Amino acid sequence: MNTLLSDANPAQEAAVLTRRLAIAGNPNCGKSTLFNALTGMQQKVGNYPGVTVEKKEGTFYGSQGQQMTLLDLPGTYSLQARSPDEAVSRDVLLGRIPGTPCPDTIIAVVDASNLERNLYLVSQILELGIPTVLALNMVDTAEEAGIVIDPEELSQKLGIPVIPLVASKRFGLIPLKQALSRADLPAPKFCAPMPPALAAEAQQIAPFIEAPAQAQFSEAILLLGLSEAALAESRHSSPELRVKIREAQQRLNSAGMDVCSTAVDARYQWISRICAETVRGTPNTGLTLSDRLDMILTHRVWGSLAFLAAMALMFFSIFTIAQVPMDWIRDGLKLFGSWVESQMPDNDFRSLVVDGIIAGVSAVLVFLPQILTLSFFLGILEDSGYMARAAFMMDRLMSRVGLHGKSFIPMLSSFACAIPGVMATRTIEQRKDRLVTILVAPLMSCSARLPVYGLMIAVLLPDTSALQKSGIMLSMYMLGICTAFLMALIFKKTILRSETPILLMEMPPYRLPSARDLLLRMKERAVIFLKRAGTVILALSILLWALITYPKPENPEAKGSEVIAHSVAGQLGHALEPIIRPLGFDWKIGIGLIGSLAAREVFVETMSIVYNVGQDQQGDGVETLQETMRNEKREDGTPVYTPLVCVGLMVFYVLAMQCLSTLAVVRRETNSWRWPAFQFVYLTLLAYVGTFIVYQGGKLLGWQ
Repeated sequence: MNTLLSDANPAQEAAVLTRRLAIAGNPNCGKSTLFNALTGMQQKVGNYPGVTVEKKEGTFYGSQGQQMTLLDLPGTYSLQARSPDEAVSRDVLLGRIPGTPCPDTIIAVVDASNLERNLYLVSQILELGIPTVLALNMVDTAEEAGIVIDPEELSQKLGIPVIPLVASKRFGLIPLKQALSRADLPAPKFCAPMPPALAAEAQQIAPFIEAPAQAQFSEAILLLGLSEAALAESRHSSPELRVKIREAQQRLNSAGMDVCSTAVDARYQWISRICAETVRGTPNTGLTLSDRLDMILTHRVWGSLAFLAAMALMFFSIFTIAQVPMDWIRDGLKLFGSWVESQMPDNDFRSLVVDGIIAGVSAVLVFLPQILTLSFFLGILEDSGYMARAAFMMDRLMSRVGLHGKSFIPMLSSFACAIPGVMATRTIEQRKDRLVTILVAPLMSCSARLPVYGLMIAVLLPDTSALQKSGIMLSMYMLGICTAFLMALIFKKTILRSETPILLMEMPPYRLPSARDLLLRMKERAVIFLKRAGTVILALSILLWALITYPKPENPEAKGSEVIAHSVAGQLGHALEPIIRPLGFDWKIGIGLIGSLAAREVFVETMSIVYNVGQDQQGDGVETLQETMRNEKREDGTPVYTPLVCVGLMVFYVLAMQCLSTLAVVRRETNSWRWPAFQFVYLTLLAYVGTFIVYQGGKLLGWQ
C-alpha cells in the first residue's frame, strides 16, 4: 500500500487519504449546528443527481491532520422513508445514489434530552455495519431537565464510541475529532432483537436485496413493513423480490402479526432497556422556560399578535438598519460609475459599460443589505425554534384550506427564495399536499421582490417614515400569504382533491441562535445573490442594453424615449402596451415586465437601463432612477407613476411567476413540464386580474 501511495500523484494521494463521513439524525437534534461547527466556512451546497434534495458538503481536519469530507444528510426519524427527503438519507447510507459513495463513517447525532426517541434511528444505522460514532448532543439541555446520561455505559451497550457534546458552544468537538480519527474504529455488529417468525422471514428474503451484505437484514425488516402501494413505488425492489415480500407478509399476517408495529415495538423494547441502564436522574416535571414561552407564543390570540409583531419588526429593520449600508453601496457605485465614464471616450462601448452594465447591476446590487437583513431575521426564527411554533399556529388556518402546518414551513422559507421553499416541500408525505404547496409557494414574497417593492415605495412615498414604508411592505407580504391560502383551498377542492392531513410535529426547545450559524447563512445568501448579479443579471444587463440601444434611429440627435422607442425592446414594449394599458402601464413598463421574466429583481435593472440609455449623462444609481420615474410623463402630460400605478406594479409582482429558476426547480421536483407550465399560466393570469382590479377599481373610486 505504501508503494502504491508513493507512486501516485498528489491529487490521487489526497483522494485516497480523504475519508468520507455522513452526519445523520432526527430533525431538531442539532445536526446542522454540529456540521457548521466542524466545517466552518469550508462548505458547498448542491443537489443530489436526479432529485432536488439539497446536498450539503464540507471539509474539516481530524486530530491528526487528516482531511475529512462531511456530508450533512436530511433529518429523518427512520430509514423507512416516508418522504423524498428521508429517502435520500436512506439511499446515501446504503450507497444507492450515483456520484455519492457510501460513507466510511457515520456520525449519529442524538438529542440527549430525547434519547429514547432518537435511538430508534440509531438502531437502524447500527444495523448497516458502517463504523459509527454517537454524538450525544445538547447534554446541557438534558441536565437542565434533570436527565443525566452515562456515556461510557451507553458506549458499552451500543458497541460504538459515545461523545457528549454541546455543538452550539463547540464543547466536545476535540474528543469527537479524536474518535473520528481512529484508524481502528470498529464496524458495529448489531441487530435489533426481532420475534423469531419475523426474523426468519427477513433472513429468507435478505439475499435478494441489492444492499451491502451487512445491511440486507435491516433492509428486509423495512421492506416487510411496507404497504402494498409503498412497496410498488419502491425503486430498489425487483419484481421477484416484491413477490417474495408479499408471500412473507401473507404468512406473517396469517399468524396474526402486524409486521410494521411488531418491528417498531421490538426496537422500542430494546431501547427502553438501554435507557433504563444508562440514564440517571429524575426528569423535571415542572414547567420549563419553553413551556412558559409557548403559553404566550402559541396562544390563539397572543401568538398571532406576536407573529405579526415579529414580521413588522423584520420589515421595519429592512428600512432602517439596512439603509446605512445601502447608502454606502449606492454612493460607492455612483463614484465608480462617474469615474469609469470620465475615463472612456463617448461611444457605444462606454454606453454599454456605464448605462448597461454598471447602471443595471448596481440598481440591483444596492439592495443586498435588505436581502441579508431578511435572511438574518429568518435565520433567527428558524434557529431559535420559533419556526416550528409558527407552523403549529398556522396549522389552524392551514387546515381550513386542506393543508397542515408542515406546508407553512416551505411557504415561510419562500420569503427568502422560492427555490429552497419548493425544495422544502419534500418533507411533506402526501404527494397532492406537496403539489399544492409547490403551486402556491411562489406567492410568498421572496427577497427578489424587495428591490421592486423598495423602488416603488420610494417612488410612491419619497418622504414617508420607515414605519409607514414597512407597513406598506408588510401589506404586500400579507397579500401574498392570503392569496396563497385562497389558491390552496381552490386546488384542494378541485384538481388536487384529498383529505386534510393531521399535523404531527415535534416542538424543539427554544435555543439561543448561534452567531456563527447566522453569519454562515448570511454568507451563503450573499454568495448566491452576488453570483446571480455577476452572471445572470450581468448577462441580462448586456442583452437588455443591446435590445434597448439597437437599431438606432436615423436622426443622430435623437435622445431618450425616441432612441428607446426605435429599438427592439421599444418595439416589444409598444406591442405589449395594448394588453397592459388597462393596468395603467405604458410601453416602458412593458419593457420592464418582459426583462423581468427571467428574475423579478431584473425589473429594477431594466428600468435603470431604460431611463439611462440615450440620456446626456449617466444616472446616479437608484436614487436618480426614483426621481426620474416620479417625473416621467405620458404624452398628455399626466404622470406615469401615479399612486395607483405604483401599487398596481407591487401587486403584479406579488402575484406573478417571474422567475425561470423556480420553474426549473418545479420541473425537477414534479418530474413534469405540466405543473410548471400550469403554475406560470395561472399566476400570470392572477397577477393580471389582481392589478386590473387595483387600477380600474381605484379609478372608479376617484383615485389616481
